[in-house]
Amino acid sequence: MDFFSEYGDANRYKIQEVIGKGSYGVVCSAIDQHTGDKVAIKKIHNIFEHLSDAARILREIKLLRLLRHPDIVEIKHIMLPPSRRDFKDIYVVFELMDTDLHQVIKANDDLTKEHYQFFLYQMLRALKYIHTANVYHRDLKPKNILANANCKLKICDFGLARVAFNDAPTTVFWTDYVATRWYRAPELCGSFFSKVINVQILEQGT
Repeated sequence: MDFFSEYGDANRYKIQEVIGKGSYGVVCSAIDQHTGDKVAIKKIHNIFEHLSDAARILREIKLLRLLRHPDIVEIKHIMLPPSRRDFKDIYVVFELMDTDLHQVIKANDDLTKEHYQFFLYQMLRALKYIHTANVYHRDLKPKNILANANCKLKICDFGLARVAFNDAPTTVFWTDYVATRWYRAPELCGSFFSKVINVQILEQGT
């Protein structure tokens, strides 16, 4: 029960085990005792300690509540604090997946061409849906693609995602920082290139 910090919906979930830890907090597997479903509960500590982290968390929650697709992880529930004054941590309940694509690749040396084709098909289908909504993930990597034993994949972690609105200027000044540099997305490189070009144009104009 300490995991929930006395949040109102604590009795609904029966914690099973810790399945992930990071700088954001901890993820536990649990049983939803209302539905019997297995879920993953992500606890994020002190969400208002850093403004950039709070914005990232809010962005991910808003996007995942709007993006509904078989190849994108689903938010099932968000646990509300007992009061606004006590709102420090946030608990987001996701559907539970077995592992991620990084672990699948690392642990299996017998993947076939059919496996690769099925993985690629699911990722491209998800990206087509995401990009049709003018959303750019910007941090797509094996650890951000969840997987099940039946080879089902779901994209997760939209904290660095951005939305390109139709009425926005052609040049969008997005941050070009992504923690995992070797998976830096092409649109980030394009954003950086656009910044350099625009600075050069401004300097020549002055």
